[in-house]
Amino acid sequence: MLFKYHAIDQDGQERDGTIEAPSQEVAISALQRRNLIISAIGSAEKHSVLDMDIALFNRVSNKEIVILSRQIATLFEAQVSALRVFRLLAAEVDNKYLATILSTVGDDIQGGTPISKALQRHPKAFSAFYVNMVRAGEESGKLSETFNYLADYLDRSYDLISKAENALIYPIFVIGVFFAVMTLMLTIVIPNITAVLVDSGQPIPIYTQIIIGLSNFIIHYGIFVLIALIGLGVYAWQLGKTERGKLMLDSLKIGIPYVGDLYRKLYLSRIADNFATMLLSGVSVVEAIEITSSVVGNAAFKVILEEVGKDVKGGASISDSLAKHPDIPGIMVAMTRVGEETGELGKILTTLAKFYNREVQNAVDTLVGLIEPIMIVALGLAVGILVAAVLLPIYNLANAI
Repeated sequence: MLFKYHAIDQDGQERDGTIEAPSQEVAISALQRRNLIISAIGSAEKHSVLDMDIALFNRVSNKEIVILSRQIATLFEAQVSALRVFRLLAAEVDNKYLATILSTVGDDIQGGTPISKALQRHPKAFSAFYVNMVRAGEESGKLSETFNYLADYLDRSYDLISKAENALIYPIFVIGVFFAVMTLMLTIVIPNITAVLVDSGQPIPIYTQIIIGLSNFIIHYGIFVLIALIGLGVYAWQLGKTERGKLMLDSLKIGIPYVGDLYRKLYLSRIADNFATMLLSGVSVVEAIEITSSVVGNAAFKVILEEVGKDVKGGASISDSLAKHPDIPGIMVAMTRVGEETGELGKILTTLAKFYNREVQNAVDTLVGLIEPIMIVALGLAVGILVAAVLLPIYNLANAI
Protein backbone atom coordinates (compact mmCIF):
# COMPACT_ATOMS: atom_id res chain seq x y z
CA MET A 1 0.00 0.00 0.00
CA LEU A 2 1.04 3.58 -0.55
CA PHE A 3 1.14 5.82 2.54
CA LYS A 4 1.45 9.60 2.70
CA TYR A 5 3.34 10.99 5.67
CA HIS A 6 4.33 14.24 7.32
CA ALA A 7 7.52 14.07 9.44
CA ILE A 8 10.38 16.05 10.94
CA ASP A 9 13.98 15.11 10.19
CA GLN A 10 17.08 15.37 12.43
CA ASP A 11 17.65 18.99 11.39
CA GLY A 12 14.14 19.97 12.45
CA GLN A 13 12.95 20.37 8.87
CA GLU A 14 9.43 19.28 7.96
CA ARG A 15 9.22 16.63 5.27
CA ASP A 16 6.26 15.32 3.30
CA GLY A 17 6.34 12.24 1.11
CA THR A 18 5.00 8.81 0.32
CA ILE A 19 6.21 5.31 1.13
CA GLU A 20 5.12 1.85 -0.01
CA ALA A 21 4.62 -0.81 2.67
CA PRO A 22 2.34 -3.81 3.29
CA SER A 23 0.87 -2.11 6.41
CA GLN A 24 0.94 1.19 8.27
CA GLU A 25 3.03 -0.33 11.09
CA VAL A 26 5.73 -1.40 8.61
CA ALA A 27 5.66 2.06 7.00
CA ILE A 28 6.15 3.73 10.39
CA SER A 29 9.06 1.40 11.24
CA ALA A 30 10.75 2.12 7.89
CA LEU A 31 10.42 5.90 8.38
CA GLN A 32 11.74 5.73 11.92
CA ARG A 33 14.82 3.87 10.68
CA ARG A 34 15.44 6.89 8.47
CA ASN A 35 15.57 8.97 11.68
CA LEU A 36 12.28 10.73 10.94
CA ILE A 37 9.80 11.80 13.63
CA ILE A 38 6.33 11.07 12.24
CA SER A 39 3.59 13.58 12.97
CA ALA A 40 0.96 12.21 10.56
CA ILE A 41 0.60 9.21 8.28
CA GLY A 42 -2.28 7.73 6.29
CA SER A 43 -3.18 5.87 3.15
CA ALA A 44 -2.51 7.72 -0.09
CA GLU A 45 -4.33 5.26 -2.33
CA LYS A 46 -7.74 5.70 -3.91
CA HIS A 47 -9.56 2.44 -3.41
CA SER A 48 -12.11 0.96 -5.73
CA VAL A 49 -13.81 -2.39 -5.98
CA LEU A 50 -11.35 -3.42 -8.69
CA ASP A 51 -8.21 -2.00 -7.07
CA MET A 52 -8.61 -2.98 -3.45
CA ASP A 53 -5.71 -4.98 -2.07
CA ILE A 54 -7.63 -7.88 -0.62
CA ALA A 55 -5.54 -9.95 1.79
CA LEU A 56 -6.84 -13.14 0.18
CA PHE A 57 -5.03 -12.26 -3.04
CA ASN A 58 -1.85 -10.99 -1.35
CA ARG A 59 0.25 -14.06 -1.92
CA VAL A 60 3.60 -15.03 -3.39
CA SER A 61 3.86 -18.30 -5.30
CA ASN A 62 6.67 -20.78 -4.90
CA LYS A 63 7.60 -20.25 -8.55
CA GLU A 64 8.09 -16.51 -7.93
CA ILE A 65 10.36 -17.22 -4.95
CA VAL A 66 12.42 -19.64 -7.08
CA ILE A 67 12.90 -17.00 -9.80
CA LEU A 68 13.59 -14.31 -7.20
CA SER A 69 16.27 -16.47 -5.52
CA ARG A 70 18.00 -17.06 -8.88
CA GLN A 71 17.99 -13.34 -9.61
CA ILE A 72 19.35 -12.45 -6.16
CA ALA A 73 22.13 -15.05 -6.53
CA THR A 74 23.08 -13.68 -9.97
CA LEU A 75 23.19 -10.08 -8.74
CA PHE A 76 25.30 -11.01 -5.70
CA GLU A 77 27.72 -12.87 -7.98
CA ALA A 78 27.96 -9.65 -10.03
CA GLN A 79 29.07 -7.83 -6.84
CA VAL A 80 25.89 -5.73 -6.64
CA SER A 81 25.21 -4.41 -3.13
CA ALA A 82 22.37 -5.96 -1.12
CA LEU A 83 20.43 -2.68 -1.01
CA ARG A 84 20.73 -2.24 -4.77
CA VAL A 85 19.70 -5.87 -5.36
CA PHE A 86 16.38 -5.50 -3.56
CA ARG A 87 15.72 -2.04 -5.01
CA LEU A 88 16.25 -3.40 -8.55
CA LEU A 89 14.07 -6.47 -8.02
CA ALA A 90 11.29 -4.45 -6.36
CA ALA A 91 11.05 -2.39 -9.53
CA GLU A 92 11.12 -5.44 -11.84
CA VAL A 93 8.76 -8.04 -10.35
CA ASP A 94 5.19 -8.21 -11.70
CA ASN A 95 3.58 -9.22 -8.40
CA LYS A 96 2.61 -5.95 -6.70
CA TYR A 97 2.52 -7.56 -3.26
CA LEU A 98 6.01 -9.06 -3.71
CA ALA A 99 7.30 -5.72 -5.02
CA THR A 100 6.04 -4.04 -1.85
CA ILE A 101 7.76 -6.66 0.30
CA LEU A 102 11.07 -6.27 -1.55
CA SER A 103 10.85 -2.49 -1.27
CA THR A 104 10.32 -2.82 2.49
CA VAL A 105 13.24 -5.25 2.75
CA GLY A 106 15.36 -2.69 0.93
CA ASP A 107 14.31 -0.01 3.44
CA ASP A 108 15.22 -2.32 6.33
CA ILE A 109 18.63 -3.08 4.82
CA GLN A 110 19.23 0.64 4.32
CA GLY A 111 18.50 1.10 8.03
CA GLY A 112 21.20 -1.44 8.93
CA THR A 113 19.07 -4.58 9.35
CA PRO A 114 20.67 -7.87 8.18
CA ILE A 115 19.06 -9.47 5.13
CA SER A 116 17.82 -12.50 7.08
CA LYS A 117 16.05 -10.35 9.69
CA ALA A 118 14.55 -8.16 6.98
CA LEU A 119 13.17 -11.25 5.23
CA GLN A 120 11.96 -12.72 8.53
CA ARG A 121 9.42 -9.89 8.85
CA HIS A 122 7.54 -11.30 5.84
CA PRO A 123 6.60 -14.91 6.70
CA LYS A 124 3.95 -15.06 3.96
CA ALA A 125 6.71 -14.88 1.36
CA PHE A 126 9.79 -16.25 3.14
CA SER A 127 9.51 -19.36 5.31
CA ALA A 128 11.56 -20.07 8.46
CA PHE A 129 13.62 -22.48 6.36
CA TYR A 130 14.37 -19.73 3.82
CA VAL A 131 15.29 -17.17 6.49
CA ASN A 132 17.62 -19.52 8.35
CA MET A 133 19.36 -20.51 5.12
CA VAL A 134 20.00 -16.83 4.37
CA ARG A 135 21.26 -16.32 7.93
CA ALA A 136 23.72 -19.19 7.45
CA GLY A 137 24.84 -17.63 4.16
CA GLU A 138 25.45 -14.29 5.86
CA GLU A 139 27.52 -15.93 8.59
CA SER A 140 29.61 -17.93 6.11
CA GLY A 141 29.92 -15.11 3.56
CA LYS A 142 28.43 -17.28 0.80
CA LEU A 143 25.14 -15.52 0.08
CA SER A 144 25.19 -16.09 -3.69
CA GLU A 145 25.73 -19.83 -3.19
CA THR A 146 23.01 -19.91 -0.54
CA PHE A 147 20.43 -18.29 -2.81
CA ASN A 148 21.36 -20.78 -5.56
CA TYR A 149 20.89 -23.61 -3.03
CA LEU A 150 17.50 -22.17 -2.13
CA ALA A 151 16.42 -21.85 -5.75
CA ASP A 152 17.47 -25.45 -6.47
CA TYR A 153 15.70 -26.76 -3.38
CA LEU A 154 12.47 -24.82 -3.97
CA ASP A 155 12.48 -25.88 -7.61
CA ARG A 156 12.77 -29.57 -6.63
CA SER A 157 10.16 -29.20 -3.91
CA TYR A 158 7.70 -27.39 -6.19
CA ASP A 159 8.10 -29.96 -8.96
CA LEU A 160 7.62 -32.90 -6.60
CA ILE A 161 4.61 -31.51 -4.72
CA SER A 162 2.85 -30.25 -7.85
CA LYS A 163 3.31 -33.59 -9.56
CA ALA A 164 1.85 -35.45 -6.57
CA GLU A 165 -1.08 -33.04 -6.24
CA ASN A 166 -1.82 -33.03 -9.97
CA ALA A 167 -1.89 -36.83 -9.93
CA LEU A 168 -4.72 -36.71 -7.40
CA ILE A 169 -6.82 -34.22 -9.40
CA TYR A 170 -7.83 -36.79 -12.03
CA PRO A 171 -9.12 -39.48 -9.63
CA ILE A 172 -11.00 -36.83 -7.62
CA PHE A 173 -12.62 -35.60 -10.84
CA VAL A 174 -13.57 -39.13 -11.92
CA ILE A 175 -15.00 -39.95 -8.49
CA GLY A 176 -17.04 -36.72 -8.63
CA VAL A 177 -18.39 -37.67 -12.05
CA PHE A 178 -19.16 -41.16 -10.74
CA PHE A 179 -21.31 -39.87 -7.88
CA ALA A 180 -22.97 -37.27 -10.15
CA VAL A 181 -23.97 -39.97 -12.67
CA MET A 182 -25.22 -42.28 -9.89
CA THR A 183 -27.27 -39.47 -8.38
CA LEU A 184 -28.87 -38.60 -11.73
CA MET A 185 -29.63 -42.25 -12.42
CA LEU A 186 -31.22 -42.82 -9.01
CA THR A 187 -33.22 -39.58 -8.85
CA ILE A 188 -34.37 -39.15 -12.46
CA VAL A 189 -33.92 -42.24 -14.62
CA ILE A 190 -34.71 -45.07 -12.18
CA PRO A 191 -37.97 -43.58 -10.74
CA ASN A 192 -39.43 -43.11 -14.24
CA ILE A 193 -38.58 -46.65 -15.31
CA THR A 194 -39.64 -48.36 -12.06
CA ALA A 195 -43.05 -46.66 -12.27
CA VAL A 196 -43.81 -49.07 -15.12
CA LEU A 197 -42.95 -52.06 -12.91
CA VAL A 198 -45.03 -50.86 -9.98
CA ASP A 199 -48.07 -50.17 -12.21
CA SER A 200 -47.85 -53.63 -13.81
CA GLY A 201 -48.66 -55.36 -10.53
CA GLN A 202 -46.09 -58.06 -11.26
CA PRO A 203 -43.78 -59.31 -8.44
CA ILE A 204 -40.56 -57.26 -8.28
CA PRO A 205 -37.21 -59.09 -7.77
CA ILE A 206 -35.37 -58.41 -4.53
CA TYR A 207 -32.38 -56.77 -6.27
CA THR A 208 -34.75 -54.38 -8.05
CA GLN A 209 -36.48 -53.58 -4.77
CA ILE A 210 -33.09 -52.67 -3.29
CA ILE A 211 -32.39 -50.25 -6.16
CA ILE A 212 -35.88 -48.74 -5.86
CA GLY A 213 -35.42 -48.36 -2.09
CA LEU A 214 -32.04 -46.68 -2.59
CA SER A 215 -33.58 -44.34 -5.17
CA ASN A 216 -36.46 -43.40 -2.82
CA PHE A 217 -34.01 -42.82 0.02
CA ILE A 218 -31.90 -40.41 -2.04
CA ILE A 219 -34.97 -38.58 -3.35
CA HIS A 220 -36.52 -38.09 0.10
CA TYR A 221 -33.45 -37.90 2.34
CA GLY A 222 -30.60 -37.02 -0.03
CA ILE A 223 -30.66 -33.35 0.98
CA PHE A 224 -30.15 -34.34 4.63
CA VAL A 225 -27.23 -36.59 3.65
CA LEU A 226 -25.72 -33.68 1.71
CA ILE A 227 -26.14 -31.34 4.69
CA ALA A 228 -24.56 -33.95 6.97
CA LEU A 229 -21.59 -34.32 4.60
CA ILE A 230 -21.14 -30.54 4.43
CA GLY A 231 -21.33 -30.37 8.23
CA LEU A 232 -18.75 -33.15 8.49
CA GLY A 233 -16.49 -31.28 6.10
CA VAL A 234 -16.80 -28.05 8.11
CA TYR A 235 -16.12 -29.98 11.32
CA ALA A 236 -13.00 -31.58 9.78
CA TRP A 237 -11.85 -28.15 8.58
CA GLN A 238 -12.29 -26.66 12.05
CA LEU A 239 -10.68 -29.72 13.62
CA GLY A 240 -7.69 -29.27 11.32
CA LYS A 241 -7.08 -25.84 12.86
CA THR A 242 -6.34 -27.36 16.27
CA GLU A 243 -3.04 -29.03 17.12
CA ARG A 244 -4.71 -32.27 18.18
CA GLY A 245 -7.04 -32.32 15.17
CA LYS A 246 -4.25 -31.59 12.70
CA LEU A 247 -2.19 -34.42 14.19
CA MET A 248 -5.13 -36.79 13.89
CA LEU A 249 -5.95 -35.83 10.28
CA ASP A 250 -2.31 -35.90 9.16
CA SER A 251 -1.82 -39.31 10.78
CA LEU A 252 -4.93 -40.50 8.94
CA LYS A 253 -3.56 -39.10 5.68
CA ILE A 254 -0.37 -41.17 5.81
CA GLY A 255 -2.34 -44.23 6.96
CA ILE A 256 -4.52 -44.51 3.84
CA PRO A 257 -3.50 -47.56 1.77
CA TYR A 258 -1.23 -46.72 -1.17
CA VAL A 259 -2.06 -42.98 -1.16
CA GLY A 260 -0.71 -42.78 2.40
CA ASP A 261 2.50 -44.46 1.25
CA LEU A 262 2.81 -41.82 -1.47
CA TYR A 263 2.39 -39.01 1.07
CA ARG A 264 4.85 -40.68 3.47
CA LYS A 265 7.54 -40.80 0.77
CA LEU A 266 6.79 -37.19 -0.12
CA TYR A 267 7.35 -36.04 3.48
CA LEU A 268 10.47 -38.20 3.89
CA SER A 269 11.88 -36.66 0.72
CA ARG A 270 11.15 -33.18 2.08
CA ILE A 271 12.78 -33.99 5.43
CA ALA A 272 15.94 -35.37 3.82
CA ASP A 273 16.16 -32.52 1.31
CA ASN A 274 15.57 -29.76 3.90
CA PHE A 275 18.01 -31.28 6.34
CA ALA A 276 20.72 -31.85 3.72
CA THR A 277 20.40 -28.36 2.25
CA MET A 278 20.75 -26.70 5.65
CA LEU A 279 23.66 -28.87 6.79
CA LEU A 280 25.55 -28.17 3.56
CA SER A 281 24.91 -24.45 4.07
CA GLY A 282 26.41 -24.44 7.56
CA VAL A 283 23.28 -24.57 9.74
CA SER A 284 23.81 -26.50 13.00
CA VAL A 285 22.30 -29.98 13.35
CA VAL A 286 19.88 -29.07 16.15
CA GLU A 287 18.71 -25.92 14.37
CA ALA A 288 18.31 -27.85 11.10
CA ILE A 289 16.08 -30.43 12.83
CA GLU A 290 13.98 -27.72 14.48
CA ILE A 291 13.49 -25.81 11.23
CA THR A 292 12.72 -28.98 9.28
CA SER A 293 10.05 -29.92 11.83
CA SER A 294 8.36 -26.53 11.32
CA VAL A 295 8.26 -26.74 7.50
CA VAL A 296 7.70 -30.48 6.88
CA GLY A 297 3.96 -29.89 6.37
CA ASN A 298 2.66 -32.88 8.34
CA ALA A 299 1.87 -32.77 12.07
CA ALA A 300 2.74 -36.45 12.61
CA PHE A 301 6.25 -36.02 11.20
CA LYS A 302 6.58 -32.67 12.98
CA VAL A 303 6.07 -34.43 16.33
CA ILE A 304 8.66 -37.06 15.36
CA LEU A 305 11.25 -34.43 14.43
CA GLU A 306 10.59 -32.43 17.59
CA GLU A 307 11.25 -35.56 19.66
CA VAL A 308 14.39 -36.29 17.61
CA GLY A 309 15.56 -32.71 18.26
CA LYS A 310 15.10 -33.16 22.01
CA ASP A 311 17.05 -36.45 21.92
CA VAL A 312 19.91 -34.90 19.93
CA LYS A 313 20.09 -31.98 22.38
CA GLY A 314 20.41 -34.58 25.12
CA GLY A 315 23.42 -36.16 23.42
CA ALA A 316 21.81 -38.96 21.37
CA SER A 317 22.76 -39.57 17.74
CA ILE A 318 20.32 -38.65 14.99
CA SER A 319 20.09 -42.22 13.69
CA ASP A 320 19.33 -43.68 17.13
CA SER A 321 16.64 -41.07 17.68
CA LEU A 322 15.05 -41.74 14.27
CA ALA A 323 15.10 -45.49 14.92
CA LYS A 324 12.63 -45.04 17.81
CA HIS A 325 9.84 -44.06 15.40
CA PRO A 326 8.12 -46.70 13.21
CA ASP A 327 7.12 -44.09 10.60
CA ILE A 328 10.82 -43.58 9.78
CA PRO A 329 11.91 -46.42 7.44
CA GLY A 330 15.01 -48.50 8.14
CA ILE A 331 16.81 -47.23 5.04
CA MET A 332 16.70 -43.64 6.33
CA VAL A 333 17.99 -44.73 9.74
CA ALA A 334 20.79 -46.81 8.19
CA MET A 335 21.92 -44.10 5.76
CA THR A 336 21.82 -41.45 8.50
CA ARG A 337 24.03 -43.67 10.67
CA VAL A 338 26.50 -44.06 7.79
CA GLY A 339 26.53 -40.28 7.29
CA GLU A 340 27.22 -39.68 10.97
CA GLU A 341 30.04 -42.23 11.05
CA THR A 342 31.72 -40.88 7.90
CA GLY A 343 31.10 -37.20 8.58
CA GLU A 344 29.25 -36.87 5.26
CA LEU A 345 25.71 -36.59 6.60
CA GLY A 346 24.75 -33.76 4.24
CA LYS A 347 25.81 -35.68 1.11
CA ILE A 348 24.20 -38.90 2.35
CA LEU A 349 20.91 -37.12 2.98
CA THR A 350 21.08 -35.52 -0.48
CA THR A 351 21.37 -39.01 -1.98
CA LEU A 352 18.45 -40.16 0.18
CA ALA A 353 16.34 -37.19 -0.91
CA LYS A 354 16.97 -38.06 -4.58
CA PHE A 355 16.00 -41.67 -3.85
CA TYR A 356 12.66 -40.63 -2.31
CA ASN A 357 12.07 -38.14 -5.12
CA ARG A 358 12.30 -41.01 -7.60
CA GLU A 359 10.08 -43.16 -5.37
CA VAL A 360 7.40 -40.47 -5.29
CA GLN A 361 7.57 -39.95 -9.05
CA ASN A 362 7.32 -43.70 -9.69
CA ALA A 363 4.39 -43.99 -7.25
CA VAL A 364 2.61 -41.08 -8.94
CA ASP A 365 3.12 -42.57 -12.40
CA THR A 366 1.82 -45.94 -11.18
CA LEU A 367 -1.18 -44.32 -9.50
CA VAL A 368 -2.12 -42.37 -12.62
CA GLY A 369 -1.75 -45.51 -14.73
CA LEU A 370 -4.04 -47.52 -12.43
CA ILE A 371 -6.69 -44.94 -11.60
CA GLU A 372 -8.08 -44.48 -15.12
CA PRO A 373 -8.96 -48.12 -15.93
CA ILE A 374 -10.16 -48.84 -12.37
CA MET A 375 -12.49 -45.84 -12.34
CA ILE A 376 -13.84 -46.54 -15.82
CA VAL A 377 -14.56 -50.18 -14.92
CA ALA A 378 -16.17 -49.18 -11.60
CA LEU A 379 -18.36 -46.56 -13.28
CA GLY A 380 -19.39 -49.02 -16.01
CA LEU A 381 -20.21 -51.76 -13.48
CA ALA A 382 -22.27 -49.44 -11.28
CA VAL A 383 -24.30 -48.07 -14.19
CA GLY A 384 -24.69 -51.58 -15.61
CA ILE A 385 -25.99 -52.96 -12.29
CA LEU A 386 -28.52 -50.12 -11.96
CA VAL A 387 -29.79 -50.52 -15.50
CA ALA A 388 -29.89 -54.33 -15.35
CA ALA A 389 -31.81 -54.27 -12.06
CA VAL A 390 -34.61 -52.30 -13.74
CA LEU A 391 -34.52 -53.43 -17.36
CA LEU A 392 -34.46 -57.19 -16.68
CA PRO A 393 -37.83 -57.14 -14.87
CA ILE A 394 -39.26 -54.99 -17.68
CA TYR A 395 -37.94 -57.49 -20.21
CA ASN A 396 -39.54 -60.36 -18.25
CA LEU A 397 -42.79 -58.38 -18.08
CA ALA A 398 -42.78 -57.89 -21.86
CA ASN A 399 -42.28 -61.62 -22.42
CA ALA A 400 -45.15 -62.42 -20.07
CA ILE A 401 -47.59 -60.28 -22.02
